Amino acid sequence: MSSVLPGARTPEAATLAGKQEVGAKLRQARKARQLTLQQVAQRSGLAVSTVSKAERGRIALSYEKVLQLGRALDIDMTRLFMPTGTQLDPDESEHPVVVKDRFEDVQRYETDQYEYSVLCGAFPGKKMQPIIARINAREACDFSETIRHPGQEFVVVLSGRVRIVFENGETVELGRHETAYFDSGVGHVYVSLSRQPARVVSVCC
Repeated sequence: MSSVLPGARTPEAATLAGKQEVGAKLRQARKARQLTLQQVAQRSGLAVSTVSKAERGRIALSYEKVLQLGRALDIDMTRLFMPTGTQLDPDESEHPVVVKDRFEDVQRYETDQYEYSVLCGAFPGKKMQPIIARINAREACDFSETIRHPGQEFVVVLSGRVRIVFENGETVELGRHETAYFDSGVGHVYVSLSRQPARVVSVCC
């Protein structure tokens, strides 16, 4: 029987993925594809200044912007949040049946509003993006813009209480072990309603 391929490091090695580390991987991927900053900006729909600041570790990227850059560079955004030394372009011929992760083991990435980890990054060619997130934001006005990305999103609350605010004015409130499924192409943000930051698992596809 095939062994389960671990998708993460040992607990003591789990770290916070810094802006500089993620930026260095973006730069590495761009240069490997012989693309200019202007070409990546055009492909991603982001400003050249945003791409440049991201590469230099000057800004923390939202999930939406990471997806846009991943599409522009033709890489799975998961690879940007895996440990330094992880191959950005994995050998697709080595296709595991299953990978395994623990919440405590995977590398984390932090923005002002969220701290999140992309799960099971070792699985190549993922068609879904499972994420565990801590929701730090308290109000929709904590965000400079809503988050939107093509596809659909499923979320389950692990602890605390959250409100999902949509750009069309709709909202939904979820408590522990409550779930929602929505069109992620509609701009949305998560805010925590509980005393402590809420924790959720979301799956984007």
